[in-house]
Amino acid sequence: MSSLDLRGAVPPRPDDPPTTAAARTDEPTGAGGAPVGVRGRAPVWLVLLAVSLPMFMATLDNLVMTSALPVIQVDLSATVSELQWFMNAYTLAFAALMLAAAGAGDRWGRRRVFVLGIALFTAGSIACALSTSSAALIGGRVVQGIGAAAILPLSLALLAGAVPHAKRALAIGVWGGVSGLGVALGPVVGGAIVDGVSWQAIFWINVPVAVIALGLIYAVLGEVRGARVGIDVIGVLLAGAGVFLGVWGIVHGNDDGWSSAGVVIPLVVSAVLLALFVVWEMRVRHPVMPMRLYRSKNFTLTNVIGIAFSLGMFGAVFLLVQYLQVAMGYSPLEAGVRTLPWTAAPMIVAPIAGLLAPRLGLRALLVTGMALQAGSLVWLGVLAGPVAPDYADFVPAMVMAGIGMGLTFAPSATAVLVDLGESDHATASSVNSTLREVGVALGIAVLTAVFLARGGVLAPTGFGDALRLALFVGAASVGLGVVAAVFLPGRGADQGDSGPEAGTSEAR
Repeated sequence: MSSLDLRGAVPPRPDDPPTTAAARTDEPTGAGGAPVGVRGRAPVWLVLLAVSLPMFMATLDNLVMTSALPVIQVDLSATVSELQWFMNAYTLAFAALMLAAAGAGDRWGRRRVFVLGIALFTAGSIACALSTSSAALIGGRVVQGIGAAAILPLSLALLAGAVPHAKRALAIGVWGGVSGLGVALGPVVGGAIVDGVSWQAIFWINVPVAVIALGLIYAVLGEVRGARVGIDVIGVLLAGAGVFLGVWGIVHGNDDGWSSAGVVIPLVVSAVLLALFVVWEMRVRHPVMPMRLYRSKNFTLTNVIGIAFSLGMFGAVFLLVQYLQVAMGYSPLEAGVRTLPWTAAPMIVAPIAGLLAPRLGLRALLVTGMALQAGSLVWLGVLAGPVAPDYADFVPAMVMAGIGMGLTFAPSATAVLVDLGESDHATASSVNSTLREVGVALGIAVLTAVFLARGGVLAPTGFGDALRLALFVGAASVGLGVVAAVFLPGRGADQGDSGPEAGTSEAR
């Protein structure tokens, strides 16, 4: 999932000033310039495997449940609100703790915290597999998300520290490709396992993968620490609680009533906590989300694009996968395979977009990509009426959505860094990834709320016009991203080519 794409975390050069970023990728070197983050003379491919295998496992579990939700709903007698929490419990835990987990790795050892993240993720997977109630499954997903919060940023930091500088860009490119593969294959793998075994098996499979990964990590990776900066615990708690309560209010609005105390109070408290978070971040010495970065126009607009994109697109994916199974009658595997024109297309288009960026400029690619995605959701909304169409009618719109996502991923990862100093790159990239994860959670909550408010039901004849309205709302969200992209600096500025000092002061 793009929301999990950390490819924008550009590793600083050895002569760059030390960074205060939460997910640094600059590492000290040993004798002769060899990386100190690797044991012995482990080949690059083995280092890549050691850090990418747990990262693939964590990204896969973002969407692996989508194909299994109708089966889980029947097995656990889950409500639509609980289905949302099966997804959002993971996403919110990840978003809330990623920056803090990366900072903990700097203080206590990146390999140590990375391994702890894998252990927590595995424990959460076992808890999910053993769940016999919705509450137990949600709890297991929270533990998984906490583990993933350590896995993703630290896998990148460990990779950059264990690979020679000359091979670092290539290694990070491969790492990013594996991350994209995990997102693309999530619905397919989930569908195949549910069809062939059971929904519990999508979690059990993580156990042997984690055991293999841990063996590789201890065999090839050494321990490395970064700068021992303070961890902004209060900032993490304010932001996490604020986002959680906001999503809680949206998810429960239709069931409990939008004017009920159980909805109004969480929404009001959420707004207060998030306002306090901004004030706190402006005053604390080591903020988890430095507010000074928002002085950068590129950084601010790219984060608006990221949230708008994630909210619209991934909220739509959540509902459309259910539509493919419940309304169109496909099995979990068949539904997962039929999402590939959408979810796999970015893996082909994103590298092309990276090559085109120097010629066309980031703004042109982002405006085009976001416009294609907004148009695709409108197209899908027109098709998804009370009578389910043939799947072939969906394919062109899905391909259009996938191309748009591919044109968005790489340029947005670059645009968020353009006018920032290199010492801020890793922090800026991690903040952008965190906000996109928040967008995913909000997208599932908001679009499902619209679906339910319109009278939608997850039943063969229960989608009606409700899905259409939800997709139109998703298109409107992505449309806001189009507007933000239009206001990005033009071609010359968005390449960061205005001289060696360009952008080093605007965000400071």
